[in-house]
Order: sequence, then structure tokens, then C-alpha cells
Amino acid sequence: MLNYSRTDESDADRFGLRYLTDVGYNPAGLSGAFRKIQELSWGRAGAIPTYLSTHPGITERLSVLEAHQKSLPRAQRERKDDDRRFLRVRTLIWARYGDAQHAEQVFSSMHAKDPMRFLGMGILAARRNRVSAAQQSFAEALKLAPRDELILREAGIFQYNMGDASQARKMLERALKLDPDDYMGLFFYARLLDDAGQADTALQTYEKVLRYVPEDAEVHTYYGRSLGKNNRPFAGYLHLAYAALYSNDSRRTESWLDKARPLAVTDTEKKDLARFEDQFNARKKLWK
Repeated sequence: MLNYSRTDESDADRFGLRYLTDVGYNPAGLSGAFRKIQELSWGRAGAIPTYLSTHPGITERLSVLEAHQKSLPRAQRERKDDDRRFLRVRTLIWARYGDAQHAEQVFSSMHAKDPMRFLGMGILAARRNRVSAAQQSFAEALKLAPRDELILREAGIFQYNMGDASQARKMLERALKLDPDDYMGLFFYARLLDDAGQADTALQTYEKVLRYVPEDAEVHTYYGRSLGKNNRPFAGYLHLAYAALYSNDSRRTESWLDKARPLAVTDTEKKDLARFEDQFNARKKLWK
């Protein structure tokens, strides 16, 4: 929540305009949002006078924002709106978590040549265990956008879950070539490598994923299993303990920790164990 009482920032900083322009948004969008709020508030009774409010009034906000926009460099003032990332995220959310019937309606209403339409349909069909429909939708999405890293990743994950390791690997490698920092793609690629017996590369890939999502229980689970399978039992048990910890499962955390403790021999392992126990003790206080 922005705090209007602060005096150590400029007006533009307090209203968030500097942040929005720094991260690539069209600066006119914020003032446009406040204009809509202003229109909705016209005629409503009970407005709090500015001098009694902890936040500035809409009119004051607009004045400051529009004055500051005029002082921005031309490239920022004329920045075009780009909803591409938003629409891609929306597709994933609807496909994975939305009501299935409603999600189907959303995708059906999209343009017939929009690859996100078919990506959404593919993920949704896979979620509903409609394998043939999912295959057809992913194929159509790839036909429309053969170099789209998101579509390649999701199609690769689908193929992996269907047991086609060869196709999954091709698609995930193409996706990761386009976006090497896609940690979900990396996670499934690590699992593919693990399944193929490429232990060293798989472990390195799991480690890279954990740099992006250090508290992801699922990643720690697969990483821990891989470590144990490759003759690193202490680290394996420790990461399974992390998986339980980040799942807020105290009983399983204790169980894996009991297995890890006697295997901590080297100074590094003892430090890793102590670091884990500090985290566990801190969390236990919250669980009580």
C-alpha cells in the first residue's frame, strides 16, 4: 500500500509511475486507471476530504502523474501497449485452474488463428484426460507458432507425461534454446535426463532450477530421489527433508532428517545439516 505520509520520495515515486516506466509499462496506463476510478466515483456520497486521508485524492494523483509523464523521455511517453505476456499467462491460468467448461468457452471465443487458443485447449484437454484432443490442439498450436517457446515447452511436458521421451526431449530442447531460463522447462528436462541415466547433467539441471525456485517442494523431491539413486544418500535425504519442510509436513520432515543426520560426515555436510535445522526450528515455531 502506498503511504501518502512519506516525505522521502518524489510524488512520481509515491504514485508508482517511476517503477512502472522502469519495468516497461506504458506510463499513460496508470493515469488512465485513475481516470476510470474518478469516473466511477463521480456522484457518490461519503468521499473523505483529502486533508483527512492518508492517500492523495484522485484529482491530485492525476495532476501529478500527467505532469510527470510530460517530463519523461519521448521513448517512454510513446511506448506502445503490449498485452502479449498477460494473454499468455491468462491462457495458462484458465487452462490449468479455471472451471473446465468456462475455460473451454474462453478458448473457443478466441481468434481461430491464435496459437494461444490451441495451447489453452491442449492443456485443458490433457487436464481432462482427453489425450487425442490434446494431441490435436498441441499440433495445431505448433503449426501456427513453431518457434514459440511456451508452446514448445507445454507440448514437451505433455509428451513427457504421455511417455514419449523422444518427442518430449526434442520439444523441450527447442524451448530451452529459445528461453534457457525457463525453470519449468528445465525441471521437466532434468527429469528426462534422469530417466535416461544422464545423472550428472540431470543433477546440474535440478540445481539450476532450484536457483529460481529454492522452496519448491516438488523440485526438492525429484532432486533428492536423483541424489539418492546416484550414491549421494546424505544430500538425497536432506533434499527430501526440504521437500517435506516446504510442504509444511512436520512429521515427514523429522523422518527424513533422522535419516540424514548420521550420514553428515564432512564439514560441508555438517554445515548443510545445521543450515537445514535452523530453518526447521524457525518453521516449527510457526506451526505450533
